[in-house]
Amino acid sequence: MNKDLTNSAIDRQNILNNPYAIAEIEKAAGVRGIPFEGKTVLLKEQVAAFFEVTLRTVENYLEQNAKELALNGYEVLKGKRLKDLKLSIQALDVPETDFGNIIKTPQLGIFDFRAFLNLAMLVSESERAKLLRQAILDIVIDTINRRTGGGTKYINQRDEDFLHSAFAEEDYRKQFTDALKDCVDMGNFKYAVYTDKIYVSIFREKAQEYRKILKLEKKDCVRATFYAEVLDLIASYECGFGDLLRQEAQSKSRKLSSWEVDDLFKAFESQAHWKPLIEKARMKMASRDLAFRDALHLQLKEHVTPIQRDEYERFLGDKSKELAERLEEAKDVMKRLKERE
Repeated sequence: MNKDLTNSAIDRQNILNNPYAIAEIEKAAGVRGIPFEGKTVLLKEQVAAFFEVTLRTVENYLEQNAKELALNGYEVLKGKRLKDLKLSIQALDVPETDFGNIIKTPQLGIFDFRAFLNLAMLVSESERAKLLRQAILDIVIDTINRRTGGGTKYINQRDEDFLHSAFAEEDYRKQFTDALKDCVDMGNFKYAVYTDKIYVSIFREKAQEYRKILKLEKKDCVRATFYAEVLDLIASYECGFGDLLRQEAQSKSRKLSSWEVDDLFKAFESQAHWKPLIEKARMKMASRDLAFRDALHLQLKEHVTPIQRDEYERFLGDKSKELAERLEEAKDVMKRLKERE
């Protein structure tokens, strides 16, 4: 998906919240600034020179995007911290003219590397900023692919909660399909029909539509790509609706027609307690798939929010693992428990 970072605050924030990509971008960019408080910072004059734009251009972007840039590391120094910065500049042994007239200034704005990248993703007048934006997108993709072993189709399985949710959902799935078999007077297509009804209720897409968005192959299992929160909600639907089918069929002493089942499901999905759970599942799916899989669910577009740093830790960090590793660990745990018996 081609992304125009100058127009998308969510895409910008997804990059700036990704500590693994930021570290790689900083290495590749090789931006030289002022050592200060354990990091490298830049003044407006340095930023303007790097992007080959006027100082006034930088100041305009600071005015127009003050909240976003402050969130991502731009700050104004005063008092002791400003004095410390001036000492750091003096220690560089370079002409003070390189940093503008800062001797008597009572306050001074500085960019850390995240704020500098944030500005690079905003400045449309600079050819250097444009080239840096392209490099940023390439590095982000490369970083995610490298940390996930070459692909993001099953990045959901790197979450430590996935295995438990997948096992639990499998049990509830069996209960649901058994209820459909025993209580619904339809052919075998009923399993696909009511599975799709659950999917549409939760994330507004049938299985085939979801497959197209994630570019899944025929052999790929749709549920194997769901995040733990989505699996948990699907399991709740299957458990609850399966139980409702059995109660209704028992009360009528017969199997239910498709019209009766449709009416039951409509009432079931309309229950108020589902709303916050559905909103959360939609937000997780839409936001993560856009950030990690570069996949946009158009039906959930309004639910997209930036991925926070802890989410990157969860799916790309040291605690995240391939499913095969988790299965091996689970097997070892079961073996040790058995030996204790």
